[in-house]
Amino acid sequence: MWCSRMALRRLQRIAVTPLNITGGLTSNMQREMSTLPRVYVTRQIPPEGLKILRESGQVQFELWDSDDPVPRQELLQRVKGVDGLLCVLTEKIDAELLDAAGPNLKVLSTMSVGFDHLSLEELKKRGIRIGYTPEVLTDAVAELTVAVLLATSRRLIEATDEAKTGGWGTWRTLWLCGYELANSTVGILGLGRIGVAIAERLAPFKVKKFIYTDMEPRPELASAINAEYVSLDELAKQSDFLAVCCALTPETKEICNKELFSKMKNTSIFINTSRGGVVNQEDLYEALSTGQIAGAGLDVTVPEPLPTNHPLFTLKNCVILPHIASASYTTRNAMSALAANNLLRGLRGEPMIKELKL
Repeated sequence: MWCSRMALRRLQRIAVTPLNITGGLTSNMQREMSTLPRVYVTRQIPPEGLKILRESGQVQFELWDSDDPVPRQELLQRVKGVDGLLCVLTEKIDAELLDAAGPNLKVLSTMSVGFDHLSLEELKKRGIRIGYTPEVLTDAVAELTVAVLLATSRRLIEATDEAKTGGWGTWRTLWLCGYELANSTVGILGLGRIGVAIAERLAPFKVKKFIYTDMEPRPELASAINAEYVSLDELAKQSDFLAVCCALTPETKEICNKELFSKMKNTSIFINTSRGGVVNQEDLYEALSTGQIAGAGLDVTVPEPLPTNHPLFTLKNCVILPHIASASYTTRNAMSALAANNLLRGLRGEPMIKELKL
């Protein structure tokens, strides 16, 4: 795994390195700006990405300069005639938007590892190339997954609330007891780089066994963490901790449902840091509220943000975070830089650093 970590570090360095542009903008270049490809950036992305776009001298770009999403009608107006689009996961890139953009749009770069917000068939049909930002967020997502797993299994949020609100009384033998990782079986649903990175971080906790399921066995990745391939049923039955790391696809939509939860132990902890759509939240609520499983930690939900009156928020054994798995300064800057470089290379007709092949 030393080699894979070195590869990730190299990718992060590449991601934050601007394309080689000698000198600054000359007066001739400034006069020619109006002939450069037009790009729309749908969000105030972290500074490394914006710096790369500004200093490249290769595009003229317009930015929705806000942390909040661009309103849909505004977006449909702003994309008209653009050659490139840099978006984030809150923007739905569908036929309506692509029609609004028109035939000039040739390159889409999303600052995300997931692409369920993109209509891939429409993009393929129109010959639009897609850049995305996998791998650079592996460490951050793995760290957050471990954090939410520990917070859920050891009931840290519940304990903090008790301390703040006067529930902390005399020492009691079983009060706020949770579940240990030592001698446990950890299951991973969807074994990729993030799943491996999670297992690497959990191994020092004296986990007894790692198991996983995927569309098919992944022996090369599994060998790095000595994980055993099992069926989805066995994953549910054996896991003391079940971490969901799969992408959201038609095959994985609501794959975590009543059938899966009913097979899990009543001492099991369920963790999802992938996409909210892989979980049937009504079934999860029932499993948690009836004691079918012991607890759940979620960084992703449907919808996002989850309404504050949602039933899951009423449960003490459910920890819900506002989709912050990749939220470290290092990772978000690396993602924005990779998205910017993907965009520039695509507009130049060159291979992207990370391109989604359709």
